[in-house]
Amino acid sequence: MSTSPTTSTHAPLARFPVDVRDAFEHFRAVGDVDALDTVLFAVVRDFLPKKNPAAAGPLPDNTRLIEDLGFDSLAIAEIVFFMEDLFLIKISNAEIQQVGSVGQLRAFVLRKFAVARPA
Repeated sequence: MSTSPTTSTHAPLARFPVDVRDAFEHFRAVGDVDALDTVLFAVVRDFLPKKNPAAAGPLPDNTRLIEDLGFDSLAIAEIVFFMEDLFLIKISNAEIQQVGSVGQLRAFVLRKFAVARPA
């Protein structure tokens, strides 16, 4: 039994709504930052350690992962593992320690994805 390309590509996002999976494919195809935002915001919200009213609306670049959203080291580690699987990138502990806000997370993923993306 073979797996369709869509199924294997979306495997890490299987529990997410179709618009998030479509945004991921669009980002991978053309590097659209708005599409990346859709994916990142969905992932951040999914990994919130507790329900946080601040995360219900838009997540400005300066939204801090720990102080504003309540992430702890375990939740950040879970996001890192998920991002590695999703974007097929490697993230070191030293690298992720430099990411403290939503904007820094976006910039980080863009840099890592650009390096990992085949030309």
